[in-house]
Amino acid sequence: MVSMIKDIDERAFIAQLASVFGRGKDELKVPAGDDDCAVLEFGGEYLVVTTDMLHQRTDFPDTMTPWQIGWMAAAVNFSDIAAMGGQPLGLLAAVGYPPNMSLEDSREIARGMRDCAQFCETSVIGGDVDSHEELTITGTALGRVSKEELLTRKGAKPGDLVCVTGTLGAAGAALKAYLKNMDVDSDFMKPLLEPVPRIAEGRMLAKSGAVTSAMDTSDGLALSLYDLASVNEVGFVLRKELLPVDRRVFEIASSKQEALELALYSGGDFELLVTIPRKSFKALQTESYLTVVGETVDIDADINLIGKDKTNFAITRKGYLHIGASEQI
Repeated sequence: MVSMIKDIDERAFIAQLASVFGRGKDELKVPAGDDDCAVLEFGGEYLVVTTDMLHQRTDFPDTMTPWQIGWMAAAVNFSDIAAMGGQPLGLLAAVGYPPNMSLEDSREIARGMRDCAQFCETSVIGGDVDSHEELTITGTALGRVSKEELLTRKGAKPGDLVCVTGTLGAAGAALKAYLKNMDVDSDFMKPLLEPVPRIAEGRMLAKSGAVTSAMDTSDGLALSLYDLASVNEVGFVLRKELLPVDRRVFEIASSKQEALELALYSGGDFELLVTIPRKSFKALQTESYLTVVGETVDIDADINLIGKDKTNFAITRKGYLHIGASEQI
């Protein structure tokens, strides 16, 4: 029986493709599929490279402005650069435009990409244009990082603290409001429509030398934890009362359980998830962008949430995936 793409989840599909591409040449420090970016030796530093494809029907809610579409297309790529501790060097964008799109809308998309790149202290450096029945944008971001400062997914050890930047669930709450056609203001929707790449935070964490593993949480906190657990052969225990659940979640959720699920499983939060040795965290305590949410444990791929009353809940492996049969929010 012939296997179909629809029968495999995104992570497994990427692993299959990566096995075809192989490990690459010696200058390829981190190959395709192993991390948020590929990493290449480059003049005594590392060049970090990533690419993401976005589509009108699946990635751009109809409430998004063309400017927000451009911003989003850039932000998803720069978030990967942030997860590696990199300083962005530029963005390439290949765009398939619907023939009936106005020229002004196409310019607004370009302005959105430009403004996000400028926010990340870089620029759009080129790309390609074509005609397509559905607006499709493929971005490729480049960054640089010193060899001593590179952040990767591999390195977490039992006893490390688990930390996140920012808050959890804001994009999921905004998506819920959109899907339910709820009356919320533009500020409520910003985390979903105008995600902020954590470039500055990634650079500070890279310079600290304290981070043992890192990735972004664009597919949800739970799925990101499972990714880190798999590559490091560890488990995680989170403390429910420590989770920095965004205020929007409590405004929109119908129950405490739904609020918790939005914080754990909804995608779109472009925060950084990092592990840091307990002794090293003291030097970072004054950095308000980090919140400790749990610790790394010596239990392969076991991820639990403990409440104040010592109740113990298993965190499910689910989140946002573009391909496959895994559960999605």
